[in-house]
Amino acid sequence: MNCSSSVEYLYQVMKFNKCPIPEEGLYMIRFHSFYPWHTHGNYMHLCNEKDLKMLPWVKEFNKFDLYTKSTDLPDVEQLKPYYQSLIDKYCPGVLSW
Repeated sequence: MNCSSSVEYLYQVMKFNKCPIPEEGLYMIRFHSFYPWHTHGNYMHLCNEKDLKMLPWVKEFNKFDLYTKSTDLPDVEQLKPYYQSLIDKYCPGVLSW
């Protein structure tokens, strides 16, 4: 496998392990860092119907991306049960990396 980015690698790991993440979620993972496409409208001539259908999901996820973080640090211990439940639901067991 040849991955060009960490998000592409995560996408490939999720697909390979058959994690039950909806297709919209996989698109969000794979393309949320592709700002020229989802923010600036570049490469639209390369999109197929599925890409265009998934674009609103990617844009929605982008609201929560790295560059939208608050300067306030979250309480990790308070948040851990919530995120652990998501990991248990969508990435059960041991993943092949």
